[in-house]
Amino acid sequence: MCATHPRRWNRFAALCAHRTPSQSICLPHSDSQVGSSGQETGALSAHGVCSVLISLAARTASLFMCGSSGQWCRPARRALCPASPSAAVLVKCLLVSACDSVALAMCAGEENWVDSRTIYVGHREPPPGAEAYIPQRHPDNRIVSSKYTFWNFIPKNLFEQFRRIANFYFLIIFLVQLIIDTPTSPVTSGLPLFFVITVTAIKQGYEDWLRHKADNAMNQCPVHFIQHGKLVRKQSRKLRVGDIVMVKEDETFPCDLIFLSSSRGDGTCHVTTASLDGESSHKTHYAVQDTKGFHTEEDIDGLHATIECEQPQPDLYKFVGRINVYSDRSDPVVRPLGSENLLLRGATLKNTEKVFGVAIYTGMETKMALNYQSKSQKRSAVEKSMNVFLIVYLCILISKALINTVLKYVWQSEPFRDEPWYNQKTESERQRNLLLRALTDFLAFMVLFNYIIPVSMYVTVEMQKFLGSYFITWDEEMFDEDTGEGPLVNTSDLNEELGQVEYIFTDKTGTLTENNMEFKECCIEGHVYVPHAVCNGQVLPGAAGIDMIDSSPGPGAREREELFFRALCLCHTIQVKDDDDVDGPRKSPDGGKSCVYISSSPDEVALVEGVQRLGFTYLRLKDGYMEILNRENGVERFELLEILSFDSVRRRMSVIVKSITGEIYLFCKGADSSIFPRVIEGKVDQIRARVERNAVEGLRTLCVAYKRLTPEDYEGICTLLQAAKVALQDREKKLAEAYEQIEKDLILLGATAVEDRLQEKAADTIEALQKAGIKVWVLTGDKMETAAATCYACRLFRRGTQLLELTTKRLEEQSLHDVLFELSKTVLRHSGSLTRDNFSGLSADLQDFGLIIDGAALSLVMKPREDGSGGNYRELFLEICRNCSAVLCCRMAPLQKAQIVKLIKLSKEHPITLAIGDGANDVSMILEAHVGIGVIGKEGRQAARNSDYAVPKFKHLKKMLLVHGHFYYIRISELVQYFFYKNVCFIFPQFLYQFFCGFSQQTLYDTAYLTLYNISFTSLPILLYSLMEQHVSIDTLRREPSLYRDIAKNALLRWRVFIYWTLLGVFDALVFFFGAYFMFENTTVTSNGQIFGNWTFGTLVFTVMVFTVTLKLALDTHYWTWINHFVIWGSLLFYVVFSLLWGGIIWPFLSYQRMYYVFIQMLSSGPAWLVIILLVTVSLLPDVLKKVLCRQLWPSATERIQSTRVRGQDRLPELTLLASPQSPSPWAVWLGPHTERGTPTWPPLAGLLHRHRPPGPAPHGWTADGQASGPRL
Repeated sequence: MCATHPRRWNRFAALCAHRTPSQSICLPHSDSQVGSSGQETGALSAHGVCSVLISLAARTASLFMCGSSGQWCRPARRALCPASPSAAVLVKCLLVSACDSVALAMCAGEENWVDSRTIYVGHREPPPGAEAYIPQRHPDNRIVSSKYTFWNFIPKNLFEQFRRIANFYFLIIFLVQLIIDTPTSPVTSGLPLFFVITVTAIKQGYEDWLRHKADNAMNQCPVHFIQHGKLVRKQSRKLRVGDIVMVKEDETFPCDLIFLSSSRGDGTCHVTTASLDGESSHKTHYAVQDTKGFHTEEDIDGLHATIECEQPQPDLYKFVGRINVYSDRSDPVVRPLGSENLLLRGATLKNTEKVFGVAIYTGMETKMALNYQSKSQKRSAVEKSMNVFLIVYLCILISKALINTVLKYVWQSEPFRDEPWYNQKTESERQRNLLLRALTDFLAFMVLFNYIIPVSMYVTVEMQKFLGSYFITWDEEMFDEDTGEGPLVNTSDLNEELGQVEYIFTDKTGTLTENNMEFKECCIEGHVYVPHAVCNGQVLPGAAGIDMIDSSPGPGAREREELFFRALCLCHTIQVKDDDDVDGPRKSPDGGKSCVYISSSPDEVALVEGVQRLGFTYLRLKDGYMEILNRENGVERFELLEILSFDSVRRRMSVIVKSITGEIYLFCKGADSSIFPRVIEGKVDQIRARVERNAVEGLRTLCVAYKRLTPEDYEGICTLLQAAKVALQDREKKLAEAYEQIEKDLILLGATAVEDRLQEKAADTIEALQKAGIKVWVLTGDKMETAAATCYACRLFRRGTQLLELTTKRLEEQSLHDVLFELSKTVLRHSGSLTRDNFSGLSADLQDFGLIIDGAALSLVMKPREDGSGGNYRELFLEICRNCSAVLCCRMAPLQKAQIVKLIKLSKEHPITLAIGDGANDVSMILEAHVGIGVIGKEGRQAARNSDYAVPKFKHLKKMLLVHGHFYYIRISELVQYFFYKNVCFIFPQFLYQFFCGFSQQTLYDTAYLTLYNISFTSLPILLYSLMEQHVSIDTLRREPSLYRDIAKNALLRWRVFIYWTLLGVFDALVFFFGAYFMFENTTVTSNGQIFGNWTFGTLVFTVMVFTVTLKLALDTHYWTWINHFVIWGSLLFYVVFSLLWGGIIWPFLSYQRMYYVFIQMLSSGPAWLVIILLVTVSLLPDVLKKVLCRQLWPSATERIQSTRVRGQDRLPELTLLASPQSPSPWAVWLGPHTERGTPTWPPLAGLLHRHRPPGPAPHGWTADGQASGPRL
């Protein structure tokens, strides 16, 4: 049948491969041409061929008409193929197979599979009579995380590196230097390129070698598997799909396994997935129902089963499959398989002696291996600006080369200039084509000026980002002692983006709140109950019981109360475990230490604990029965028939249970918006009023409903669920449709209220972010009243905030068009502008409006307009949002959260967005935002795994953005602008020099200086500056969040700033060149009366340039440590020492000695010293004037703070780059105390041993005040 045969087109081959004496390949009657004896009549006649084709066409048509069910029309069959088939028979069989293929292509249902596989458990073929499948090829179990082999490393690595446009550009320049006669040696561009390529290749090669070692260790570890009823040991890499594997306690699963059985009687096992998703808690997995009783190797070896499942995909939390178990019965038993039956490679078995499982994904098809692949890469605004600037400088380079080429031929057009007496041309040069000569000269000028493109900038930026990311992970102030977690950096590419955030989208539960639920009250048929322990906010003595806080219930209330409490005790997925089975926080149902409640949902634990205080205690799930202890201390047992799991779209869950007396109940709990529409009976109005009141107080509410089922109803439900559960295609969709049909016609029982406290300093963090000009949006699935109360508590909304509502309730009274235009008029009446540019929220003039929108209203906003205009209301909605200081989006599905983020991100202003959340339902918006931050919370680590950064608490976001983000952006912006500046200073004198040498492509600098300028003389100071600079103190950034506004909108990489740096480089280059030129023109400056030659003049210009660009960096440095002093002054000293050695020795490997004694001769001249000092001073003068004038006339907020600090009103604290106890920071040893400019503390190494004291008692070597004892340098 089409619905159960994904490989129908292989049916002929499979049947031939697996045919037994009792099987034969069959066709319908119209296909069979048999004699009276049952044997084939012989040759295939024309009539026979026509008959076969007609029948096959009919067969195809019948399959096509069957639609998605794909049922084959099967008349009674007769044998077609004899034991020795003739050619005619083979032709007929091949036609059948071809027709099956065509028919399958027409089939529109689940059977038209590409993404499925069939696996024989233990490589056993199904018993006779079972449908046969063609065996499929799968990879072995080798893990290959390495990128290279010994043979392909060089070509593959070179190919990958030259895919970068900068490397490819310098490769082209190098090749041009090799091909044509250029003014500079190929070494000048080849050596820096070789250095960059070699360093990167060594780094990548070493990392890949480590991966090879890890792969070999993993692939050679021993594994136990079953073969012919015996336990055999072999290497992990030799495992194949279908092998049955035995794993013992504390061993790691060698591949992805379907859980068949365990040493536990209930067919469960516990695993930890810390190596996969970071979660150290024990997770429970369940064996297949029909195989969990197989406890020995012999039992497992006798299993006949096939597994059909999806093809490998990387989602750790999703799996769809089914298992067909064959027994003596004619039809196999089909069971659904889900993620609870899948044991993942990399997970570890805990608290279970052993388990058996069948391998379904091996090697590079395991989910762990598929997760090696990185997420789609995000690019920061700084990187985009840098690429644009590179294009601009590339255009400048081409323009310079073109101008010089044209001017050269203009110069040579005059008599005797084309071929002067000292530079006679050869005959071949005289006969060369003019166009070819011009092209050659153009390329030569390109080579001469190519240094304007900074070759080492990319490497420096990569190192800055990589090393700078450790400042976050080493920050002890962002370490949470309660959870033992610190911040994580999953990517360093977005460090500077943390300083450009304009919108923050935050989840509520677990992000703004603690996700630590406490049961407060319940409402049953309009009557409110609170446990004794929390009545009136006081702890009361006595046994567990109930307090009524309103009118007494009427007759029959006790029955409804107990039914409500039973519903809470039964409608959940909580596990009750022994203390020894659990790591981490524990909640005992009876107040003792014997067992604990464990659930992925803190709400469920809070409800079960709350109802325990009301007299009903959930005990355990044992042998398929849920046991509860009632008020009379009697144990009640309910058979658990079905669980309709919770999902964020339905916003509810249900269980179907059967009591000992045979009554069948469906209990359902969920959000009020999900339950109320499905209720046909109950005191809805009273319960709704209480739910809304609790929501206004900020409590989380759930509604509880039920219905009784007859045996016939339950049979129908079983059939419906079974069909959906065994589906391999669109299983989730089919289950959702089934749940929708089951969860209806309910009777409302009551509602619960649970308190989720606000996280520590969450309100302070939001207030600081708003002062920084960042708009904060809360996106939550909670109801509007609960979310609004939380927003008031965290000061997102204030008392003076005017709330605007765009909710379903309001849209019931007015049309969407009218509501939007009314809101638009309200906000624009105060803003005074219909088209405000300030979308980023960075203006202080915005009116204090707050917008509340729910998921249903958002869906209407995103839909096309009904007036036929073809547009939608997005722009009008965005216009309203632009003028609101805060927005609350409630009743949001996960995809709607991502939709909101994308809507803002792609708006015309393109603001930088950040999304932060803690749960799996936040992953979509975290991936969508420019920067995604995961909170390491109680709902697992899906958010942290998929984020760019992770923090323990929401409060750490303040320092992450306002301090680290601020510093990162300042540092890398200065790095990028400085690189372009120093290269303009470097190459513009070269351009000017061509006007004085007849555009002959003569270079101004020596080859060694051309080669080492970017990679040795000027690269290290800017790298250290970009790692350590603090233009204001950390405390100042915390205290003055508004300083964040100064760098918003990529302020330091705007065109105005870029042009300033470029013109500054041009000015300095003019000073270098013409200052040296005019001061030494026609002047004898040496002791023997000689004047400076070409190389001495170039060396003088180069010396002034190196000192100027280095001292400019020193002038811009606000934060001095001994490392800064060492690098800045050391780099200048290195240049002097190198020049002395380069010009003081005759190097035998050089074909020329033009630099011999040049530098020494220059320094022996008094006027040269005067010129160097004077030109450096003049070059730095614009920087000094700019700093003085801007701070006096147009100071920014940052400059005002810096001015007050210089006057002594604000002192920078010592820099303490802190390390967590797990990873001590080497930077804590490197960095000395801060020294204010103008008040240096010498010696600079005085703070070398000044480190932050570890927490706890003073250890040996530390004094009580936290200082390191021992000698101080």
